[in-house]
Amino acid sequence: MESWLKAALGYIPQWLGHQMRLTEQPGAVLAIAHKGKLVFEQAFGKADVPGDVTLSPRHRFRVASHSKSFTAAGILKLREQGRLGLDDPAGRYVKGLHPGVAKATIAQLLSHSAGIIRDGTDSGQWQDRRAFLEEQELRAALAAPPIFDPNTRFKYSNHGFGLAGLVIAEVTGEPYDHWIRQAVVEPAGLAETEPDMAFVKAAVMAHGHSGKLPLGRRVVIPGQNHTRALAPAGGFVSTARDLTRFFAGLDPAAGRGVLSLASRREMTRPQWRDAHSSVDMRYGLGLMISRTAGWEWFGHGGAFQGFISRTTMLPEPGLTLSLVTNAIDGPAGIWLGGVTHILRRFAREGAPARGLAAWSGRWWSAWGALDIVPIGDKLLIANPALANPFEDAGEISLTGRDAGRVSLASGFGSEGEPVRLIRDARGKAVKFRLGGGEGRREAAVMAEMEKRYGKGR
Repeated sequence: MESWLKAALGYIPQWLGHQMRLTEQPGAVLAIAHKGKLVFEQAFGKADVPGDVTLSPRHRFRVASHSKSFTAAGILKLREQGRLGLDDPAGRYVKGLHPGVAKATIAQLLSHSAGIIRDGTDSGQWQDRRAFLEEQELRAALAAPPIFDPNTRFKYSNHGFGLAGLVIAEVTGEPYDHWIRQAVVEPAGLAETEPDMAFVKAAVMAHGHSGKLPLGRRVVIPGQNHTRALAPAGGFVSTARDLTRFFAGLDPAAGRGVLSLASRREMTRPQWRDAHSSVDMRYGLGLMISRTAGWEWFGHGGAFQGFISRTTMLPEPGLTLSLVTNAIDGPAGIWLGGVTHILRRFAREGAPARGLAAWSGRWWSAWGALDIVPIGDKLLIANPALANPFEDAGEISLTGRDAGRVSLASGFGSEGEPVRLIRDARGKAVKFRLGGGEGRREAAVMAEMEKRYGKGR
């Protein structure tokens, strides 16, 4: 493993653990693969808050719209076999569609440009008010006209991917879930992934949770719904580890995998831009495509009641990241962005120089925590409460073993002022002084605050 990556992986769980405490999220699992090899995997928090069950990386999560990437891979597999073409109209394979839906091509289904309604006229399945659609219900919904003409704009559609699943079933003569397991999931070497809850034992599932509002507390959302005809759009159950393995295998630079090089290039090619997004978010075939911290990525997110997840594959450094959470407000995308920023900074500046490691640590005051993070030839003054802890981070240059100065800071900060580590009689660092301020270890600050302000409620 490259030294910069090893150093980054040392800090990432410290930052993510602090984010878990700040947000009071139930649980999260982060997995990171480098060139297809797992290099980091850690679980944080609980699989079930009321039951006080500790979360492990082996717990399964609803990964929802990650399913679309598996479905798209299945379609590309059939294309490689000469059994269908991306320009074929859906109506060639699935009968009873509205003429406007029937003329949409398979590529348009996979790129969300078929103009099909997102979730039908009653999407109560996403609030546990109704069951997910059976095949005949989906077919009835697809007999209605599209919302827009095909190939006019990006319009996300779970029903569109449900239709892609019907295409797979018609072409293969097998139920979607059985065929996708045999043709995509198993050849990819995924031991913890299933296309729907029908194949998963409830005992291995992490429990989903609500947000703290409006009840003022979290409650369990089981999240064990069978998604039926919409499994191709949102039924998959998986782990962060398996997701890194699958998405790493979609990288055109990867070795042999489930799909050919030509198919991987086709899937990862940007086709449509979300014109109303504040970031440059694009979509290929079953894949989201964007850029974070200067690195391009492809991947997908997933939102199921009680679960939020995100996986990104970064081709330039060869890294695949997956973060799964078990709460309906889990900030998976935000946190994975923070992980990416941490990795990018270490990749750019390198592992810490010798002599800096002793300064590494977290320091507390009544204002919160700050982290001293050795990187390259400097020390960063990071804020672990931020979504990107290195955003506008100050820098420290050492002038001695336990002394230095702030060499870079905001104009509102303490640039040019002295920095010191203060040690106890055994040589252990117990205080950190930056300019006129002082940080201490968490337990010491807790005791100080309780003495001064009381224990509160």
